Amino acid sequence: MERGIEQRLEKIAEKFKEIEENLGKPEIIADQKKFQTLAKEHSELQPIYETYMEYKKAKKGIEEAIEIIESGDEELAELAKEEKKELEEKVEKLENKLKKLLIPKDPNDEKNVILEIRAGAGGEEAALFAQDLFRMYSRYAEKKGWKVEILSLNETGLGGIKEVIAMISGKGAYSRLKYESGVHRVQRIPVTESGGRIHTSTATVAVLPEAEEVDIKIDEKDLKIDTYRSSGAGGQHVNTTDSAVRITHIPTGIVVTCSNERSQIQNRIKAMKILRARLKELYEKEQKEKLDSARRSQVGTGDRSEKIRTYNFPEGRVTDHRIKLTLYNLQEFLDGEIDEMVDALIAADQEKKVEALAKESL
Repeated sequence: MERGIEQRLEKIAEKFKEIEENLGKPEIIADQKKFQTLAKEHSELQPIYETYMEYKKAKKGIEEAIEIIESGDEELAELAKEEKKELEEKVEKLENKLKKLLIPKDPNDEKNVILEIRAGAGGEEAALFAQDLFRMYSRYAEKKGWKVEILSLNETGLGGIKEVIAMISGKGAYSRLKYESGVHRVQRIPVTESGGRIHTSTATVAVLPEAEEVDIKIDEKDLKIDTYRSSGAGGQHVNTTDSAVRITHIPTGIVVTCSNERSQIQNRIKAMKILRARLKELYEKEQKEKLDSARRSQVGTGDRSEKIRTYNFPEGRVTDHRIKLTLYNLQEFLDGEIDEMVDALIAADQEKKVEALAKESL
């Protein structure tokens, strides 16, 4: 293990033992706020500390096995060689586990998701592809036991989607879906194509962590709120009241519209959820750009302009361009069986972060 990482682990071990000692002090127990803060920190450091102790024990075991091998006792040496091999494999696994445990947790991972899908280049075919993607994520959410709530929907006459914004609620939703942001490309023969030619169309996906009111403070005076009458496909009125809501955040120019609900109040609540999520994304992006590029995640979890994936129907394959992974299960994938791809993206992201961690520790 890199010396810098081992030094960091030693400091964590010292801190853990210090916290454990403090948690037993009467004056700390009496101060509930301080006790809870320390207890939370103790809980967060415990997996690292316990794994590091196991790692040190295995390393010591290897040293002892080497001493026996070099002692000249042939019978014991054979047993020691076997034990040494087992311990070396264990040390390697524990080292990898420790590096992953040292990666800072994404504070948004346990949050719900605001999912935005928009048809891109390709006209009606792009809108049909956007519908396919929304169905894919909805199916995936269903398999995970998550709830999907449509906040805003703009459909086409042929059953496609120009734009859909939905809330996906459930434990770890953002941690699993955050790698889906970017441009998705489809290659297939459109239903509207009589000549049998393969077309390429795109749709853009944005995955934003839900922002609570405590996360993002919005001043009412920074908002311009308009109401208007919502209409359906072909211009037909959905209702006869001005229930649709358009909110403009004046400082940033972000505009959010919501017209799905018959109640103006409900549309406003949903529009504010979308606005908070977009503002959170904007502020976090600004903060990330201030960081040194070497510290950024390399897999890509938020650039809407990045072309991330191709869905090729003639070959029945789906390819993620960031990790160069191709799966030949396109239909199952579009039915929500995307865990294999998600797991590979998480693993690649962790690998990049471990590499960055090792460089920082040099």
